[in-house]
Amino acid sequence: MLSGLGDGNSIPDVARYPLLTAGIGLTVMANFAAMFFFFGKMRALIESASKGDPFIPDNARRLNAMAWLLLSSQVLTVIVGELRVFAFSLIDPQSKNTFDISPNDLAGFLIVLVLFILARVFRHGAAMREDLEGTV
Repeated sequence: MLSGLGDGNSIPDVARYPLLTAGIGLTVMANFAAMFFFFGKMRALIESASKGDPFIPDNARRLNAMAWLLLSSQVLTVIVGELRVFAFSLIDPQSKNTFDISPNDLAGFLIVLVLFILARVFRHGAAMREDLEGTV
């Protein structure tokens, strides 16, 4: 992602643009934080499901939070890519660096959609479970 931007020959170039370098670093750190919380929610979801009934309101909220965290991670990844291209265009104006999105890169956004759908399924399943317990 940052190849060539931090090797020994380009350190003076990076030093000329400290805010850009800090922006890339902060965006990467925000992405790591989002993924840390994402996997924390996933761990809690797995623990909850292993105890018995997975269709509880907490799991629906966890799935919804996981979808938002993964969406933020996908957006942050695009931002880092664009900042990297911008950094290279400042360092070498003749560079032909572009930020290309392939169909494989869209898989993360598809997973976000699936997580939002699963959150609704779990929310509906939890409501059905409560209705069933209320009628029995």
